[in-house]
Amino acid sequence: MGNAPHTSYHDDPSVDELVNETIGRVADKWTLLIIESLEEGGTRRFSELGRTLPGISQKMLTQTLRQMEREGLVVRTAYPEVPPRVEYSLTDMGRDLAEAFCGVWQWAERNIVQIEQARAHYDRRQARK
Repeated sequence: MGNAPHTSYHDDPSVDELVNETIGRVADKWTLLIIESLEEGGTRRFSELGRTLPGISQKMLTQTLRQMEREGLVVRTAYPEVPPRVEYSLTDMGRDLAEAFCGVWQWAERNIVQIEQARAHYDRRQARK
């Protein structure tokens, strides 16, 4: 790197807006858990995907998958069968995002004891107030 010029997109307001908007959409709990489920299990049917996500409602699963499809993270494949079969899989971009978030999980695993200690310390301080 040294003295090499650094290209920054921070100076472009349209890029900043896109990054902020995209992070807001993809960094929510359900999106991350859906990505994890599809990364670990590969292509899944809607109902199978829902079973891997305890606590998600059918409505929230539908909304999240639609948003992920819009963002280019998943592909929805509907088969003309009776009953209808719909499957979801990660796109290359979705797999890239899964890889990026893998670092967050690894960080959490490495730091879980410290995080729990910090939370307990904070909660004790708040209880004394």
